[in-house]
Amino acid sequence: MEPYYYQKMNKQKQAVYHAILQGITALSDEFQIPALDGPELYDVFFQLRLDHPEIFWATSFKYKFFKGSPNYTFIPEYIFEKNKIREHQKALKARVDKLARPAKNFSDIEKEKYVHDFICENVRYDKLKKAYSHEIIGPLGQGVGVCEGIAKSVKILCDALNVWCIIAICGNNPEKGIKYRHTWNIIRLDGKYYHLDATFDNSLGRSGSGKPEIRYDYFNLDDKAVFRDHEPLIAPAPACTDNSRFYYKDKKLSFTKTEDVYKRSLQAAKKGKTLTFHWRGGYLTREVLGELLDLMQQAGAQKNKTAVVSLNWAQAVLRLHYVDTAEGGTGMTSVDEKSANNPEAAERQVHFTMEEANEGEQIDIE
Repeated sequence: MEPYYYQKMNKQKQAVYHAILQGITALSDEFQIPALDGPELYDVFFQLRLDHPEIFWATSFKYKFFKGSPNYTFIPEYIFEKNKIREHQKALKARVDKLARPAKNFSDIEKEKYVHDFICENVRYDKLKKAYSHEIIGPLGQGVGVCEGIAKSVKILCDALNVWCIIAICGNNPEKGIKYRHTWNIIRLDGKYYHLDATFDNSLGRSGSGKPEIRYDYFNLDDKAVFRDHEPLIAPAPACTDNSRFYYKDKKLSFTKTEDVYKRSLQAAKKGKTLTFHWRGGYLTREVLGELLDLMQQAGAQKNKTAVVSLNWAQAVLRLHYVDTAEGGTGMTSVDEKSANNPEAAERQVHFTMEEANEGEQIDIE
């Protein structure tokens, strides 16, 4: 099957794509490509690297041309010297083969979960943003990466497992304080497409101390859900219109009734286990949230326990566990600035924090 972004290009761009791919694969210092306007050439190079995450060594380029010539001289810039590139190629191929082997006979959604869980358990966000963290060599070789490197690692593992996967990318938005493009994946399952953002789940799962918890707030979202906290895409991508494979819905952890929240909260209080669930019973307004917090508090009170709740508001996912009331105290942190003046809030035996999935840092509102 032809690579996704390649399929979306016209014949001229496809010819440039082929020439660049051939030259970079051969580790050529420079080579000829058909002439193409600078911005279009950048887009072809950028999208080629989304199609081919195995190309970790060529991250930028220069080009030369003579007026009237039908060709440009393309000069790739490599981040390692050539012998080192070959060593990394060999090591990464062995690494990918080894990682893929245990999941070869899984179903597609099991393979997707296997890859997602590997990232969440084994990769830390690289706040220093080293050059290799944008490539598969960061997450798969060093255990660190930024969103681009993580999305490329997800794709190369899915490719190894024959799961259809592309890398999706959105723009920045300075007005919202979003300085960087963000990158994640789109997966195809049974002919339908879903968003998978392992970076955002990774950031949520590392919000506390100790061993990372695997979160699935961004596992198989549709367009409506993902664009609540992701900017619009800047490269072509298939529409994701189905929400039936969203993780919490698939696992019957997406509740539409308050009595289900109370029942499952009571089980969590009795068994001392963490409950992570999605609210699907209409918009999660402050009033609805207050009702859910009351129910969680009531469930804990039966066991003399205090509810500790965190909320990913954009995706309406709540995480709940209980602590002994003597340990947890009786106060409640405010839902947000708007509800801080709510006199009823102070009466709840609930410790509450807001979560924000992002590229690598956790934001708690005390």
